[in-house]
Amino acid sequence: MKISVITASYNYANYIEETIQSVLNQTYSDWKLIIVDDGSTDNSVEIINKYCSRDSRIKLYTHQNNENRGLKETLLLGISKAEAEWVAFLESDDMWREDYLEMKVEIAKHYPEVGLIFNSVEFIGDKTIIQNYKKTIKNIIKKTEQKIYPCNIFKSFNVKNPILTFSSVLVKKELLRAEYFSTPVDKLLDWWLYIHIAYDTDVYYIKEHLTKWRIHPKSYIWDKSKSKYKLVQIEAYVDIWKKHPEEKFMGLFIFYSLLKLILSKLFCLRLC
Repeated sequence: MKISVITASYNYANYIEETIQSVLNQTYSDWKLIIVDDGSTDNSVEIINKYCSRDSRIKLYTHQNNENRGLKETLLLGISKAEAEWVAFLESDDMWREDYLEMKVEIAKHYPEVGLIFNSVEFIGDKTIIQNYKKTIKNIIKKTEQKIYPCNIFKSFNVKNPILTFSSVLVKKELLRAEYFSTPVDKLLDWWLYIHIAYDTDVYYIKEHLTKWRIHPKSYIWDKSKSKYKLVQIEAYVDIWKKHPEEKFMGLFIFYSLLKLILSKLFCLRLC
């Protein structure tokens, strides 16, 4: 079973070698690494080309005129180049454990009804940010690990995103539909995308730390303007409801999710 690995690259020359090497180190070898550079201004492309010349399974693509087009367009270009039934995402500052693909391929074969497989992560990088972030996601990790898999987690995204990073996801390519990338906030594309995919399929969660998720101030998820973001998860549920008006429970669920989100924010303000 061939796996298409998609890496969106942008100005992470300091990390991209470790990322690529973690794919080369995989015990499962039937993969193709598709790297799409989003107009990097450092020497990322030079480093990537070095690896492309060494291994024919690694391919580099860029936007026309080496433009910077953002995460959405970069991922869509990578997906358009993917030929395998399954797609794995690996961000250009993260790494995989050597048996990452091997373990997930076995799950995919054993549970054909599952369309997305994700895993727990090991945090590396800025210790202060990691410590603070772990506190905010402690409950969501606990709830994720309490479920019995395979299962449907469509309703689990209403307050927090239980899938911590793109680098922990293996998904059937058929579920990566172009219309599922119409997020109103590019930097929260993953949250929007996972909600839509979770409506379509059951998922499987692996509790082992198969991904090394690098946490650092330059990562896009720590953008200081994120407090201005819209309620992307609520908008995603509304978007699905519009497409599936027969789902009578959706209106009540969206109201419940919004109320729960407001209460959680108020509770946090009182304690923080």
